[in-house]
Amino acid sequence: MNSKELERIDSEKMYEVYDKWPQTAKESYEMNLEKFNVKDVDHIVFAGMGGSGTIGDVMSSLLSKDDIHVSVVKGYLLPKTVDSNTLVVLTSISGNTDETLTVLKNNLKSNAKFIAFSSGGKLQELSQKNNISHHIIPEYHSPRASFLTF
Repeated sequence: MNSKELERIDSEKMYEVYDKWPQTAKESYEMNLEKFNVKDVDHIVFAGMGGSGTIGDVMSSLLSKDDIHVSVVKGYLLPKTVDSNTLVVLTSISGNTDETLTVLKNNLKSNAKFIAFSSGGKLQELSQKNNISHHIIPEYHSPRASFLTF
């Protein structure tokens, strides 16, 4: 396939993003993130929509053989099983995804532990305001292109 055919099929040039995935994965792996205490966690909930929520699906599969219960939320409500031993992982590349923000806002008073990942936006603001660990991740072409940064 020549470059003109490729650009006709992939006018948004996702192929360029995917070509850079090995380097993106290496850079993401080498990011110096603060340690997060998961000692008492027996339930992890991944809350994110679309491409930003894909990491929850992958982690759910990876952790399926462990003793940790994993839930994936692609909507507005956390499971009723969320308690003080639950870690809620909020993912939104833009930081402005309504469903993810609603999950956080509606559960700030819960006993769950929260950690958030976004490129900024309201999720970063809310996290900082409420003493929630927030990690800035680079925003690439699209949420699915940024998958490796989670």
